[in-house]
Amino acid sequence: MHSTFQYQKNPNFPNRYISPKSLQNFLQENLSDYITLMGTSTLGEPIYQFSYGSGDINILAWSQMHGNESNSTHCMLDLWYSLEFQPQLKEKLFQNISLDFIFMLNPDGSKVWSRRNSLDIDMNRDYLQNASCEMKLLKEIAFSKKYDYALNLHEQRTIFSTDGKNPATLSFLAPSEDYDRTVTENRKKSMAVIASIYNVLRMQIPNQIARYSDEFYPTSTGDNFMRAGIPVILFEGGHFPDDYQRFGTRKYYTIALYTALSSIGLLDRKTYGYETYFEIPENKESHFDVIYRNVKLNTDFECVLDVAVQYKEEIKEGEEEISFVPIVVEVGDLHRKKGWKEIDCTGKKFISENKFPKLEAIQNFTIE
Repeated sequence: MHSTFQYQKNPNFPNRYISPKSLQNFLQENLSDYITLMGTSTLGEPIYQFSYGSGDINILAWSQMHGNESNSTHCMLDLWYSLEFQPQLKEKLFQNISLDFIFMLNPDGSKVWSRRNSLDIDMNRDYLQNASCEMKLLKEIAFSKKYDYALNLHEQRTIFSTDGKNPATLSFLAPSEDYDRTVTENRKKSMAVIASIYNVLRMQIPNQIARYSDEFYPTSTGDNFMRAGIPVILFEGGHFPDDYQRFGTRKYYTIALYTALSSIGLLDRKTYGYETYFEIPENKESHFDVIYRNVKLNTDFECVLDVAVQYKEEIKEGEEEISFVPIVVEVGDLHRKKGWKEIDCTGKKFISENKFPKLEAIQNFTIE
């Protein structure tokens, strides 16, 4: 069942950035039969839920709880677009499950490419305090009926690898319910779904799938939904080689979503095969975006060191795609870290108005 899915990118969303308005227009024009206005954001932007399926296994999913994590929205847009060309597969998929998908839970943050909402609240840490209207809405929906599974869709930074060499393009987690990280029946249900995803995707992107840290976060959404009795599967889309627009991530994220939904239908709330979850390597924080090696600074004394740069993502006024701003994040001896791009500066000149690169500032030097 998994291998027959053919991915196609939704051409209406060619960029990594998705403006809330373009999403709202698309949903109203193309999916009006399946969407419901569930509420509004702090700034009054509509939040829609897409509902489809005739099965008795109820699944809740939500995207862009963090506004700068658009692959979580892309994956549902691409999945539905792909299934339109595969009607038999779509019918088979949704005969066992009923999916409620909340699109862009944080439209205010999504508009300005911000992790947090318009009140600077990190919604993924707002479960207990319930300060944001968006979290109130999510919880209201989540407990409005009996959900058998919840899919918490996110993206992660480029710093993670699976093995110190390959990027963690996709990471998954069955969140813990307590500080002891007890392997409960709920967690086993989540682990079984993740194991199914891993078994399919590791053939397509070998050594690029990881397991996110299962440290218990008492204020986080996934951990608390798990404690409330809903098995949660956390998705994290990460770096794809030479692809900061994450088109590769987007593709495999979509395949992972399809695989999760089909696996949930096949597993039917069982925990078969969950042990494979523990074979998935854990995320390693091993990389910077760029490392300049052996940089000789313009100091009065001999000073040779490494400089690490990370790209800050931002959306500029009037533009339709995010920009990448290089920020100096570390200097010194970085031999224990790697860069997705490494530049050996031995014998080259450090060109800058300053004698040395300033931390947390935009990169203001070149190497010649």
